[in-house]
Amino acid sequence: MTVDLLADQVQSIQAIRQSFPALTRRHGGHPVAYFDGPGGTQVPQPVIDAMSDYLAHHNANTHWAYPTSEETDAIIAAARGSLADFLNADPDEVAFGANMTTLTFHLARALGRRWGPADEIVITELDHHANVGPWQAVAKERGVRLKVVPFRPESGELDWDALGRAIGSQTRLVAIGAASNALGTITDVAKAREMARGVGALVFVDAVHFAPHRLVDVRSLGCDFLACSTYKFYGPHVGVLYGRRDRMKSLDLPKLEPAPDSVPERLETGTLNHEGIAGAGAAVEWLASLADGGTRRERLARLYTVQHEREVALFARLWEGLGSIKGVTRYGPPPSRPRTGTVSLSIAGVTAHDAAISLAAEGVFASSGDFYATTVVERLGFAREGLLRIGLSIYSTASEVERVLAGVERIARRTGSQAT
Repeated sequence: MTVDLLADQVQSIQAIRQSFPALTRRHGGHPVAYFDGPGGTQVPQPVIDAMSDYLAHHNANTHWAYPTSEETDAIIAAARGSLADFLNADPDEVAFGANMTTLTFHLARALGRRWGPADEIVITELDHHANVGPWQAVAKERGVRLKVVPFRPESGELDWDALGRAIGSQTRLVAIGAASNALGTITDVAKAREMARGVGALVFVDAVHFAPHRLVDVRSLGCDFLACSTYKFYGPHVGVLYGRRDRMKSLDLPKLEPAPDSVPERLETGTLNHEGIAGAGAAVEWLASLADGGTRRERLARLYTVQHEREVALFARLWEGLGSIKGVTRYGPPPSRPRTGTVSLSIAGVTAHDAAISLAAEGVFASSGDFYATTVVERLGFAREGLLRIGLSIYSTASEVERVLAGVERIARRTGSQAT
């Protein structure tokens, strides 16, 4: 089926926007345009309702013999099933946690218990530090050797030759990001997996920035573990960890003795954020509801196909428009390369922080700094002042793109005139 025909089965951007209370906000007399999605998206009303309903009517701890506890168990199980469909996994391969960073530290500690000075972990410069710090901690605690694969600043893409050289017979894990939250670069995880498999190494994937833009398929990726965060795809602040069932069962996890030892609960320490999990499941349900017909996974696939085409068109205009503004430098691969609708940029003569303040005064919300992709920003030469980041989300419109372009042009023009 063509994308045009699929589009008839997916809600329009106008209908989608009606789900978001945040889009009614005004700032400085302007309607707010949210370009801060890479740091966290806005939340649709059905997700808010699911969380409120849980707290109002079902709030309890788990696994006890009274109605609200049993309802909590059912809500968590339903959310696990929703996220399993979202990832193309089985429900018992999906664990919840506070956030991706916390889950990754927990996983890294468990894996590291079996490694020592003869072992190696491969990470990359492109990654958010949530996929760097946990492995650095393992290296420090266990004496494991850490190999860091560079990226190419001129293209914003991974140095594949360097990755090939880094992976060897002592490699125990390759930790790789599916997409850069700073540059939008999409990395071929399946290719990296094949390289890792050749030496018997495990593969951990950070899909936090990838998941809002491309539908995750853990079966196709063939990874051992994958983490994402529902607040990047219209849900609450909850982390999600996929692990192959056999891998999850074999982990030497730090856990309390009375806690469940079954998968996936053995990865979930303490009492979880039940209302957040209710909202996480509702976020997937809401996304699936935007497309017609078929299973939940089929509706998600239909939505993501159409949304990708919408994002490609919007991003092409954003990229080209920014490129036409004197004093603006864009970073990352062009629209012709695999990427998400996220771009970081600098404006000559103005800091990213000041640019973000100027845009916010016009109702355009964009983030600035290093976005925890610290190494990327350092390699590009902006360790102190950071970059300005503009990210497209499911609710972004063509008119909002024109607003951000006009805002950036005014800042660049004002700075340029002051410089002369």
